[in-house]
Amino acid sequence: MPILPADDLVQPFQIDASGLRGRLVRLGPLLDKILTRHAYPEPVAGLLGEAIALAAALAGALKYDGVFTLQTKGDGPVHLLVADVTSAGAVRGYAQFDAAKLAKAVAQGEVAGSVPRLLGAGHLAFTVDQGEHTDRYQGIVELQGASLADCAHHYFRQSEQVEAGLKVAVARVADAEGVTRWRGGSLMVQRLPDEGDAARREAAEDGWRRAVILMSSSTSAELVDAALAPEALLFRLFHEDGVRVYRPQDLAARCRCSRERVERVLRMLPADELAEMKVAGRITVTCQFCSADYGFDDDDIHALVDS
Repeated sequence: MPILPADDLVQPFQIDASGLRGRLVRLGPLLDKILTRHAYPEPVAGLLGEAIALAAALAGALKYDGVFTLQTKGDGPVHLLVADVTSAGAVRGYAQFDAAKLAKAVAQGEVAGSVPRLLGAGHLAFTVDQGEHTDRYQGIVELQGASLADCAHHYFRQSEQVEAGLKVAVARVADAEGVTRWRGGSLMVQRLPDEGDAARREAAEDGWRRAVILMSSSTSAELVDAALAPEALLFRLFHEDGVRVYRPQDLAARCRCSRERVERVLRMLPADELAEMKVAGRITVTCQFCSADYGFDDDDIHALVDS
């Protein structure tokens, strides 16, 4: 049976010769939906796409029941990026940017995927939130590197728990009908701390270096190619060392906002503050992630205050 291309998934795999594990992320309609709903300028959309592809790869490396969030804050034109992935595979993301600063950065030179030009000085944070009855885990590192993948590498270099190789690609690609859509992909190979005697550690080091070289040989075009199945790409890269794939996890563009969530927030506000929020007699709350609007008229607001 031929291997069929697939989109919007995380494909776990293992390299048999070295025992290293990894994940290949392939994003198609999911990414296009998230990036086009806000009509971001192309440099902003591309950078947010990288954040989403990176978050999906990193989340797949963790065992958690909740939400994994990747967030950047900086003093550049794009002052905030947020991408999160739930353990059930729901993905969302958004960006905040200064249009004037962005136009100036674009006029000064190439900005695509550039952390220094778009994000500036700031930090990258990874957060795992498993609910109100558990402790939140958060790792923070300065934004150092030319790309978000470089910044993540910097984080791993500071960690004694894990070492990882990462590659991320995002591009606008014409589909079968000739319509240009956003696509993305990421590839991650993960190494745990070495154990055993000197000979075993040396062999593990050799296997790790080889895996990173092979991973790095993948091209951006391959990572976003809708016609190249994830299994086929992994075989192309690692077949000499033996590569084993496991059941993929499906991903979907799905926001967690709801009217009930908005009502809970509004109930916490004093009546005078609610009154100040009204425009033309209504309060309208717009979700930053999916742009859904939730409207409340006077009767709704009175009900919130009285509840």
